[in-house]
Amino acid sequence: MLSLMLAIKKTEVKTPVNLDVATSLQLIGRSLEFQKIVEILAQDGDLLITGVPGSGRRTLVRVAAQEVSAVVLDIDCIRATDGERFLQLLAEAINQNWEVQKIEKWVKESASEFFIFNIETKLKLVRSLTQKQLWQAFTCLLELLQIMAVDLNQRVVLILQSFPHIRSWDRNNLWEETFRREVKNHPSVSYILIATIAESSQKTDDTNYPLETIQLAPLSRDVLAMWAREMLHAHKLKFDTRSPALSLFLDAVQGHIGDAMTLIRRLVTLCHPDSLITEKEVQQAIDGLLKDLSMTYESLLMLLPANQVHLLESLALDPTDKPQSKEYIQKHGLSRGGSLQGALIGLQHKGLIYSAEQSYRLALPILALWLQQRLS
Repeated sequence: MLSLMLAIKKTEVKTPVNLDVATSLQLIGRSLEFQKIVEILAQDGDLLITGVPGSGRRTLVRVAAQEVSAVVLDIDCIRATDGERFLQLLAEAINQNWEVQKIEKWVKESASEFFIFNIETKLKLVRSLTQKQLWQAFTCLLELLQIMAVDLNQRVVLILQSFPHIRSWDRNNLWEETFRREVKNHPSVSYILIATIAESSQKTDDTNYPLETIQLAPLSRDVLAMWAREMLHAHKLKFDTRSPALSLFLDAVQGHIGDAMTLIRRLVTLCHPDSLITEKEVQQAIDGLLKDLSMTYESLLMLLPANQVHLLESLALDPTDKPQSKEYIQKHGLSRGGSLQGALIGLQHKGLIYSAEQSYRLALPILALWLQQRLS
């Protein structure tokens, strides 16, 4: 489901230079978080970074990894439908970042029972391994990351996007616990778990397997306004100060950098250079985006349980910090008790709404606008 939403869209700390536009977009307003991630990676730390889809989690980590001259391996755990598939994705990431001759030598000397190698497919998992053999293969690959780091004389950073998704098949948390336990055994490898904000509240055994946690909150209006002006200026465009164009833009994106990027790109395409952007052009860009995303959002709603759809629509039309109140439940015909609480938790884990700290508002502002338009 998160893949559908995403389709919508030890070294000295240094200041990044020559960042391209896409990177600079994501780092706007995130300098403290960026510096913290660089420090964590430089000190062989491991990290849980949380936020909603489009908040810049992955980009921050990738740029920070570049800052410490690390090799980055990136795995989308949504694609890992079981333990075997997870191992194959990890093997593919290794294939892309290490010399084929060295991978082939490692297989022959240390892992021929679990892996095969040829020039076309490179490192692949042997078919039909038993559960015990999968466990052994898992340990081998984690050890290989350390071997890679030593051979390359570089840190290795393994980014695991949507890491909590493995719980859909790791029902007893055996894979997760094993992974967290192995994390501290590799001094040249850092593990970055990317998850939704809801993951910050999950109880894990931090005493045995400590992880630094960074949460990316929505950006302030002032920060986004500054960024938007700079991006438009690069394309010889600016907001008309005599119209509410900038306010309309900021109201639409609600501090969400991903949605802000999408709207800016539309405005650049829509408007001629050296022209002023008025309320009309901003509204036109918003309307076009809503139209283009309509089918995607319809598909998203079809994947959600009915009680989650009902709650999502209610929060879009009538934002509240107290959806469990008697008045709100009666007003919107919501189910009481466990059903409502389950819907709240479910939407938080999918990255669709914020937690109580952010007043349960929708985490994807353009989705909120689409729901408002659809229900009006």
